[in-house]
Amino acid sequence: MALSKANRLRSRQDFNAVYRKGRRRKSNFLTIIVLRKAAIGDAKQSNDGTEALAAVKVVPHTRVGISISQKVSKRAVVRNRIKRWLKVAVRSLLPGFPTGWDIVVIVHPEATQCDYRQFLQELEQLLVNAEVCDGH
Repeated sequence: MALSKANRLRSRQDFNAVYRKGRRRKSNFLTIIVLRKAAIGDAKQSNDGTEALAAVKVVPHTRVGISISQKVSKRAVVRNRIKRWLKVAVRSLLPGFPTGWDIVVIVHPEATQCDYRQFLQELEQLLVNAEVCDGH
């Protein structure tokens, strides 16, 4: 079963925004880049001292995208298996996430030697280090 559409990071612009502005955390098999989106009603102070609503696209859900290149494996079967494992790991951790985060998970070539439990453990540890969720 896949992630719901509300929890998927899909467009190139969204991925690029996370790549440019996000905070990176790296482990042996994965890198995550996280970007906190503005909450509804966030205001910015303008030059004349009045408050104006920020012109930021509001995202109520936490969205996750997975990036796995052919450098990881030339075989699509291997890349797709890793993506499926990561989607399941994200779906199991998603209820503990606060809303309003965009997260990109980048897979390293060493990840072909991993199993599902290692992905789950590393992903959870990276998310705690990035302060997206607590370790409970």
